[in-house]
Amino acid sequence: MQGHMNLNRLTYFAAVVETGSFTGAAARLGITKAVVSQQVARLEEELATTLLVRTTRKVEPTEAGRVFHARCVVILRESEDAFAEMSRSAESPIGTLRITAPFDYGSAVVVPALAELTRRYPQCRVALSLSDKKLDLVSEKIDVAIHVGWLDDSSFVARRLGSFRQLLVCAPNLADTLSSVRKPEDLETLPFVANTALRAPLDWELARTTNDRRIVRTRSTFAIDATPAVHAAVLAGVGLSVLPDYLVDADLASGRLLRVLPAWSLPTGGVHAVFPATRFRPRKVSAFIELLADHEQRRDERSGRKKHERRPANERGTKSVKS
Repeated sequence: MQGHMNLNRLTYFAAVVETGSFTGAAARLGITKAVVSQQVARLEEELATTLLVRTTRKVEPTEAGRVFHARCVVILRESEDAFAEMSRSAESPIGTLRITAPFDYGSAVVVPALAELTRRYPQCRVALSLSDKKLDLVSEKIDVAIHVGWLDDSSFVARRLGSFRQLLVCAPNLADTLSSVRKPEDLETLPFVANTALRAPLDWELARTTNDRRIVRTRSTFAIDATPAVHAAVLAGVGLSVLPDYLVDADLASGRLLRVLPAWSLPTGGVHAVFPATRFRPRKVSAFIELLADHEQRRDERSGRKKHERRPANERGTKSVKS
């Protein structure tokens, strides 16, 4: 490889991969097809690698081309953000914040925080994707993902923002049925709404003290693969279930739902912001994370979770950094 590389060629190459043709890339970039073809050819010479397979109908990346394109996306996005960040006249966040979050936490917590972000910083725009599936941050060009629960090992960087309690709840119409429930084992014969989006939707560990822990297996009478729908089914009186506090606090306060075995607790989960592993983090990302972290800190202080939370021993996560 030559000692100096023309980084503009990354833009030409990425445009060809993303449009599927040299013609499409030329149209996107506002230059001639010949220039695009020439610059990509020189890039392949510099790398001594074939990046694209050219056919009469379409241009597709080779395996090496796909790997290189993923890196180009990160480099070009960082370049765009860096120029936008350095060219602004004030410290206010600008640009589009691309974010993903689970349906339940996203609707209940992230959307209000994003609304506050746009009120404070009118030059910020938002592109939010709500999904219970973990999206590829690089290929989807996502700035930050909010993960709720327990982190898997990852090559990404994460910051823990707060926590949430898992609460065993039911509708008031089941109060008579639950009147005989005195211990966790009594739950095993009761109707239960299983959240099949979870790894083990029927097995639960409840603890009353450090030395008094019980594992129970509930009996599913209703299975749903989305937490908001589980919440709706519990409100409808179908059965009891375990739901996060941010989703049911208002229902418990109003009497629409009741705590089951309130003397027993379930493991506390975490709320994390997950970022691509880059050195540069745009101000729009930092501003949003600050808002969400402040919100979670207030929730923790109100509930006393920081002092009393019980995390599973096997919780693993990526390294924590400041945004």
